[in-house]
Amino acid sequence: MKKNQGESMKRPWIEPQQIREYTSSPKVEARTDSQLAYDIARAERYVIFHTHNRFEAEEYESRLPSDVTMAVILLAEAYAKQAITQKEGALSSETFDDYSYTVDTETDIADSLGLGMMLAEYVLPEDSGKVAMNLRKL
Repeated sequence: MKKNQGESMKRPWIEPQQIREYTSSPKVEARTDSQLAYDIARAERYVIFHTHNRFEAEEYESRLPSDVTMAVILLAEAYAKQAITQKEGALSSETFDDYSYTVDTETDIADSLGLGMMLAEYVLPEDSGKVAMNLRKL
């Protein structure tokens, strides 16, 4: 992604082709650019929410850190797979004779991918939007 000098990092941070190059899933590769754009937007919003960082600082003008880019690609691919599974209707549990299993569908995708470690370095303190005032007697 080319940028002008002095311009902050603009979203989207990655392109649909980067997900296609990474994935080993033919169904993810077959998603349209528009569908992958939604997956990317969700992944970027997660990273911004998790880190409290919009990556607008001067140090990110030319490019994002590779860990952040990798986290967005991994998460966007996971969101794409989730969308495909929801559309096709995946089994959450099955029983056969004495054998049964249940798939945990409530697990946070980002946690299962281990993104916390990748993004830990980029987490900023959460801005509460409140001003603290200290008063003293004169």
